[in-house]
Amino acid sequence: MDSGGHGGASLKYAPRVADETDDSLDYPGFLQDALRDMVRRVLAHVAENGLPGEHYFNITFSTDYPGVVIPAFLRDQYPEAIRIILQNQYWNLEVDDRAFSVSLSFAAARHRLTVPFGALMEFQDPAANLGMAFEPGRVAGYAPPEPEPDPEPTEPAKPASVIPFPRKRPK
Repeated sequence: MDSGGHGGASLKYAPRVADETDDSLDYPGFLQDALRDMVRRVLAHVAENGLPGEHYFNITFSTDYPGVVIPAFLRDQYPEAIRIILQNQYWNLEVDDRAFSVSLSFAAARHRLTVPFGALMEFQDPAANLGMAFEPGRVAGYAPPEPEPDPEPTEPAKPASVIPFPRKRPK
Protein backbone atom coordinates (compact mmCIF):
# COMPACT_ATOMS: atom_id res chain seq x y z
CA MET A 1 0.00 0.00 0.00
CA ASP A 2 1.17 3.50 -0.78
CA SER A 3 1.57 5.40 2.45
CA GLY A 4 2.00 8.81 0.88
CA GLY A 5 5.48 9.09 2.39
CA HIS A 6 4.22 9.52 5.94
CA GLY A 7 4.70 5.97 7.20
CA GLY A 8 0.96 5.36 7.49
CA ALA A 9 -1.39 2.94 5.83
CA SER A 10 -3.99 3.92 3.30
CA LEU A 11 -7.58 2.79 3.60
CA LYS A 12 -9.87 1.81 0.78
CA TYR A 13 -13.46 1.12 1.65
CA ALA A 14 -16.59 1.41 -0.44
CA PRO A 15 -19.58 0.90 1.84
CA ARG A 16 -22.48 -1.06 0.49
CA VAL A 17 -26.07 -0.11 1.10
CA ALA A 18 -27.41 -1.95 4.14
CA ASP A 19 -30.99 -3.07 4.65
CA GLU A 20 -33.02 -3.67 7.81
CA THR A 21 -31.87 -7.31 8.07
CA ASP A 22 -28.21 -6.54 7.43
CA ASP A 23 -25.90 -8.29 9.88
CA SER A 24 -22.64 -6.94 8.47
CA LEU A 25 -20.02 -5.16 10.51
CA ASP A 26 -20.51 -1.43 10.96
CA TYR A 27 -17.22 -0.34 9.40
CA PRO A 28 -18.31 3.28 8.87
CA GLY A 29 -19.29 3.53 12.55
CA PHE A 30 -16.07 1.88 13.71
CA LEU A 31 -14.07 4.25 11.51
CA GLN A 32 -15.90 7.30 12.89
CA ASP A 33 -15.17 6.12 16.44
CA ALA A 34 -11.48 5.55 15.63
CA LEU A 35 -11.13 8.99 14.05
CA ARG A 36 -12.85 10.67 17.01
CA ASP A 37 -10.41 8.84 19.28
CA MET A 38 -7.54 10.16 17.16
CA VAL A 39 -8.85 13.71 17.67
CA ARG A 40 -9.08 13.01 21.42
CA ARG A 41 -5.47 11.80 21.48
CA VAL A 42 -4.23 14.78 19.45
CA LEU A 43 -6.02 17.25 21.74
CA ALA A 44 -4.72 15.45 24.85
CA HIS A 45 -1.19 15.71 23.46
CA VAL A 46 -1.64 19.43 22.77
CA ALA A 47 -3.16 19.99 26.24
CA GLU A 48 -0.02 18.52 27.77
CA ASN A 49 2.65 19.80 25.37
CA GLY A 50 1.19 22.76 23.49
CA LEU A 51 0.79 23.14 19.73
CA PRO A 52 4.02 22.31 17.90
CA GLY A 53 5.34 24.37 15.00
CA GLU A 54 2.75 25.83 12.66
CA HIS A 55 -0.06 23.46 13.63
CA TYR A 56 -3.52 24.79 14.43
CA PHE A 57 -6.97 23.27 14.47
CA ASN A 58 -10.29 24.20 12.91
CA ILE A 59 -12.98 22.33 14.83
CA THR A 60 -16.62 22.38 13.77
CA PHE A 61 -19.19 20.92 16.14
CA SER A 62 -22.93 20.67 16.56
CA THR A 63 -24.09 23.26 19.09
CA ASP A 64 -27.32 21.42 19.82
CA TYR A 65 -25.71 18.07 20.64
CA PRO A 66 -26.44 16.89 24.22
CA GLY A 67 -23.63 17.82 26.59
CA VAL A 68 -22.31 20.78 24.57
CA VAL A 69 -21.74 23.70 26.92
CA ILE A 70 -21.35 27.11 25.30
CA PRO A 71 -22.45 30.62 26.28
CA ALA A 72 -26.08 31.42 25.48
CA PHE A 73 -25.12 34.21 23.06
CA LEU A 74 -23.12 31.72 20.96
CA ARG A 75 -25.96 29.20 20.97
CA ASP A 76 -28.32 31.98 19.83
CA GLN A 77 -25.92 33.07 17.10
CA TYR A 78 -25.01 29.52 16.01
CA PRO A 79 -28.05 27.31 16.76
CA GLU A 80 -26.82 24.33 14.71
CA ALA A 81 -23.03 24.40 14.37
CA ILE A 82 -19.99 26.54 15.06
CA ARG A 83 -16.34 26.43 13.99
CA ILE A 84 -13.68 27.30 16.52
CA ILE A 85 -9.96 27.73 15.92
CA LEU A 86 -7.33 26.55 18.37
CA GLN A 87 -4.19 28.43 17.42
CA ASN A 88 -2.69 31.27 19.42
CA GLN A 89 -5.31 32.36 21.91
CA TYR A 90 -6.85 29.46 23.75
CA TRP A 91 -6.54 28.63 27.43
CA ASN A 92 -6.97 25.67 29.78
CA LEU A 93 -7.47 22.93 27.21
CA GLU A 94 -8.65 19.84 29.09
CA VAL A 95 -9.46 16.47 27.54
CA ASP A 96 -11.14 13.38 28.93
CA ASP A 97 -12.59 10.25 27.32
CA ARG A 98 -15.89 11.90 26.40
CA ALA A 99 -15.22 15.58 25.70
CA PHE A 100 -12.77 18.44 25.59
CA SER A 101 -13.07 21.81 27.29
CA VAL A 102 -11.27 25.00 26.35
CA SER A 103 -11.47 28.70 27.11
CA LEU A 104 -11.65 31.01 24.10
CA SER A 105 -12.08 34.74 23.70
CA PHE A 106 -15.38 36.01 22.26
CA ALA A 107 -16.28 39.71 22.29
CA ALA A 108 -13.12 40.48 24.30
CA ALA A 109 -14.10 38.10 27.14
CA ARG A 110 -13.01 34.53 27.87
CA HIS A 111 -15.67 31.86 27.80
CA ARG A 112 -15.43 28.16 28.63
CA LEU A 113 -16.70 25.64 26.06
CA THR A 114 -17.21 21.91 26.56
CA VAL A 115 -17.59 19.75 23.47
CA PRO A 116 -18.40 16.03 23.58
CA PHE A 117 -16.53 14.11 20.88
CA GLY A 118 -19.89 12.92 19.57
CA ALA A 119 -20.68 16.54 18.61
CA LEU A 120 -17.71 16.80 16.22
CA MET A 121 -18.56 17.54 12.60
CA GLU A 122 -15.10 18.47 11.25
CA PHE A 123 -11.52 18.49 12.47
CA GLN A 124 -8.80 20.10 10.39
CA ASP A 125 -5.11 20.73 10.85
CA PRO A 126 -4.21 22.84 7.79
CA ALA A 127 -0.48 22.72 8.63
CA ALA A 128 -0.60 18.92 8.21
CA ASN A 129 -3.06 19.02 5.30
CA LEU A 130 -5.39 16.92 7.44
CA GLY A 131 -9.15 17.12 7.37
CA MET A 132 -11.80 14.79 8.73
CA ALA A 133 -15.58 14.95 8.55
CA PHE A 134 -17.85 13.28 11.09
CA GLU A 135 -21.51 12.54 11.43
CA PRO A 136 -22.51 13.96 14.81
CA GLY A 137 -23.97 11.26 16.97
CA ARG A 138 -23.01 7.75 17.87
CA VAL A 139 -19.79 7.21 19.74
CA ALA A 140 -19.04 3.65 20.80
CA GLY A 141 -19.62 3.01 24.48
CA TYR A 142 -20.93 6.51 25.10
CA ALA A 143 -24.40 7.67 25.92
CA PRO A 144 -24.65 11.46 25.98
CA PRO A 145 -25.70 12.91 29.32
CA GLU A 146 -29.20 14.18 29.78
CA PRO A 147 -29.27 17.93 29.27
CA GLU A 148 -29.39 19.85 32.52
CA PRO A 149 -32.51 21.92 33.09
CA ASP A 150 -32.16 25.67 32.77
CA PRO A 151 -31.43 27.23 36.15
CA GLU A 152 -34.28 28.93 37.96
CA PRO A 153 -34.35 32.66 37.30
CA THR A 154 -32.81 34.64 40.08
CA GLU A 155 -33.98 37.95 41.46
CA PRO A 156 -32.66 40.84 39.43
CA ALA A 157 -29.69 42.52 41.02
CA LYS A 158 -30.50 45.58 43.03
CA PRO A 159 -28.98 48.74 41.64
CA ALA A 160 -25.87 49.90 43.40
CA SER A 161 -26.40 52.65 45.90
CA VAL A 162 -24.08 55.54 46.54
CA ILE A 163 -22.93 56.10 50.09
CA PRO A 164 -22.25 59.77 50.66
CA PHE A 165 -19.19 60.71 52.68
CA PRO A 166 -18.91 64.08 54.37
CA ARG A 167 -16.45 66.44 52.78
CA LYS A 168 -13.15 66.72 54.50
CA ARG A 169 -12.95 69.98 56.42
CA PRO A 170 -9.73 71.93 56.43
CA LYS A 171 -8.11 72.19 59.86
